[in-house]
Amino acid sequence: MKHPSLFDKRNQLKASNNFDKQANAASGMSVDDECKLRFLELKAKRNYRFIIFKIEEKIQRVIVEKLGQPGESYDDFASSLPDNECRYAVYDFDFTTNENCQKSKIFFVAWAPDTSRIRSKMVYASSKDRFKRELDGIQVELQATDPSEMSIDICVD
Repeated sequence: MKHPSLFDKRNQLKASNNFDKQANAASGMSVDDECKLRFLELKAKRNYRFIIFKIEEKIQRVIVEKLGQPGESYDDFASSLPDNECRYAVYDFDFTTNENCQKSKIFFVAWAPDTSRIRSKMVYASSKDRFKRELDGIQVELQATDPSEMSIDICVD
């Protein structure tokens, strides 16, 4: 006879995997483990200033496309987003409050330029909420179709 707690853990893992498969099937997209790992490193260790994520449509998976080093600026981040392709991105924004306190907020950006393919916009839009749920700790969400919609002024407000 198997130990009941081992049996329970095995069933919980199966149920969890089934839930993930159902969620992936609903959005049509899976999330590469590296996405979650790099986001945790950005959030906890501050190893990166930003992360750009890309959907590999052929394999139906969100992957890490670029990691921004801690010394990179918001302009570096903005220029890393392609002019005519959709992307997801997170940016660790440091700022000083009116009370002179150093703070940080993690922004999620859904980037969908007007010049990107309609199918790509649809895929990114339908997968966004599922992907965001994988990244625990996002404080602000921006949806942008051109750089003016995600200017540094918007982030400060």
